[in-house]
Amino acid sequence: MEFDQYLGFLAFLTILTIGFWLMIFLVAFIPYWIGGALLENMKLKREARRQAEEDL
Repeated sequence: MEFDQYLGFLAFLTILTIGFWLMIFLVAFIPYWIGGALLENMKLKREARRQAEEDL
């Protein structure tokens, strides 16, 4: 195995590893973030509705 092939193999492993961890991040963290934002939005709307009912 020549040195160029070794560097190519290391580059391949690096890209593969970065892709793997990016996939894990996208699959695990992004839905959690979107779900939390939706729950927070629902809480704010519910609180605004309660305030509107109290003002009447």
